[in-house]
Amino acid sequence: MKKTAPYGSWVSPITPELVARAGTWVGQAVLDGEDVYWNELRPVEGGRNVIVRQSPNGQVTDLIPPPYNARTRVHEYGGLCYTVVDGVVYFSNYTDQRLYRVLPGSEPQPLTPAEDLRYADGVVDKGRMLLYCVREDHTGPGEAVNTLVRLDLSAGGSNPFDPGRVIVSGNDFYSNPRLSPEGLPGARRLAWLTWNHPNLPWDGTELWVGEILEDGSIGRSEKVAGGVSESIFQPEWSPDGVLDFVSDRSGWWNLYRWVDGKIQAVHPMEAEFGQPQWVFGMSTYAFESSLQIICTYDRGGHIHLASLDTVTGSLKTFDLPFTEFFRVLAAPGKALFIAASISEPDALVRLDLASGKWEVLRRSMEVTVDPAYFSQPQEIEFSTEGGLTAFGYFYPPCSPDYLAPEGEKPPLIVMSHGGPTGATSPAFSYGIQFWTSRGFAVMDVNYGGSTGYGRAYRQRLNGNWGVVDMDDCVNGARHLVDKGLVDGNRLIITGGSAGGYTTLCALTFRNVFKAGASYFGIGDLEPFVHDTHKFESRYLDSLIGPYPELKDVYRQRSPVNYIDRLSVPMILLQGLEDKIVPPNQSEAMYEAVRAKGLPVAYLSFEGEQHGFRKSENIQRSLEAELYFYSKVFGFELGTPVEPIHIDNLP
Repeated sequence: MKKTAPYGSWVSPITPELVARAGTWVGQAVLDGEDVYWNELRPVEGGRNVIVRQSPNGQVTDLIPPPYNARTRVHEYGGLCYTVVDGVVYFSNYTDQRLYRVLPGSEPQPLTPAEDLRYADGVVDKGRMLLYCVREDHTGPGEAVNTLVRLDLSAGGSNPFDPGRVIVSGNDFYSNPRLSPEGLPGARRLAWLTWNHPNLPWDGTELWVGEILEDGSIGRSEKVAGGVSESIFQPEWSPDGVLDFVSDRSGWWNLYRWVDGKIQAVHPMEAEFGQPQWVFGMSTYAFESSLQIICTYDRGGHIHLASLDTVTGSLKTFDLPFTEFFRVLAAPGKALFIAASISEPDALVRLDLASGKWEVLRRSMEVTVDPAYFSQPQEIEFSTEGGLTAFGYFYPPCSPDYLAPEGEKPPLIVMSHGGPTGATSPAFSYGIQFWTSRGFAVMDVNYGGSTGYGRAYRQRLNGNWGVVDMDDCVNGARHLVDKGLVDGNRLIITGGSAGGYTTLCALTFRNVFKAGASYFGIGDLEPFVHDTHKFESRYLDSLIGPYPELKDVYRQRSPVNYIDRLSVPMILLQGLEDKIVPPNQSEAMYEAVRAKGLPVAYLSFEGEQHGFRKSENIQRSLEAELYFYSKVFGFELGTPVEPIHIDNLP
């Protein structure tokens, strides 16, 4: 028989420790012959990233021992940090950012010097024994210098620690160096993407192609597509030497081909075949053969995997039980991808294209909890400012063990995703089920500015960050209150990074939420202009406007300047090694709220960057947030957690 207990106080088997320790992030998959490689983030190993190989016989082997950590810091967000050729692994090590080579059965050996140089997104030219990649040079004063370089991989080279020779330079950013196939007539070619401040890759990029000379340098080159208002994503060469890419020139990220100097649309569609390029190595499509592309497309927040005929342009969607796909790879007769569903977390999946049968090669975690504790997402569309609509997913409280007292409505946690050029999906998350299984309702919002709904929806945030996102979160919460699904007096908002900024804005500038949690959020936009890293240093030009010309707007959108309008409690959580949103942002907000006399808590974590990776810190942050809400809203926790200090708590 179910027990009766107030919402928020329910006991759940989804413990903070389970959320923190059960997950092993699986990503950056690579194919090398019949071997499958991937990179695992392991919270239980202090957030170390380990390159793993699965052989055709199913044997799984770690390829880099402790303390090596496969992770690049180019653009700070990193991404694809390794490549594999004939069983030899080349990877970037986090602590020193040097490139290392791992021969089968051997310890990693450094290839690049111990200087302040970072490398990412590498590809190997086996014929010349050269590695082409992005390099970010921090050795000089001022802003880091990004270029494309080539490194000599041949044994006995004149420089055993090769920093790389620059082959393409002059722009602010580069990504996606991709080699045309070997063995085709004519010179081998290299494709790449490039862009300049103030653009980010989802605003406008250029696609270039250059001929590779005998010494590996770039000869004649030409721009294929793109510009300041066209976003190009993921150039790839087909096996027969045709260059494909994704462009949003139609208002949607669709696939195109460059054939005989002309650009052809492959399958025009009001759907997104690309994604915002926050990290290196993102892949939404791959060639099974010169005639067939395996691709994903996102239509109205629903992501599908499909087969695309390169000759006829016909698209055939696979019937698969997944709601999210990442890092799509392919080889003759098969596809490989990261996928998740409503009931299953991220997993590395292999699909047999002929039979349609799929198998999981590696799960990010084993789901050991009874599914009866899992809340099922409900897609919602709601009215927002300007006569527009926005989107999200609603998760009602769910437990097979508890009922709430008659007449009580649940508290609501509104989640604001990061980016802000990002998106949320209904894929399984222990982080959400942690709350719903305790009696909280959750709404995960795809506010204006999110991806998956076309360029126009993505650009709603231009000039309006801190307004559109905030109002969409507010209106989403009001929508659920009006429908009688949640308690309007117990509305909470939480988010990390850009979502943390949205959280602080909503708590300060709108009188709707009664508490909130900001994870490494921005409270003051002016210092952020100067304090953040190169990749995002001009992001606010589009989100807010040019600085200092619009200095007044920056001040008006900074919550720390309007503490007099704040009247509700908050908790702030921050990594002390965060280079993207420095700790002084959370510290300044904490001091201002504390000085006003409002209940506020601040937790900082040594050794954490932008996003927590260590299991003990993930666990502690969840416990702290739960404890904070229990004190603010006055309910007893079903399972005690270690208390935190809350300033100004009555």
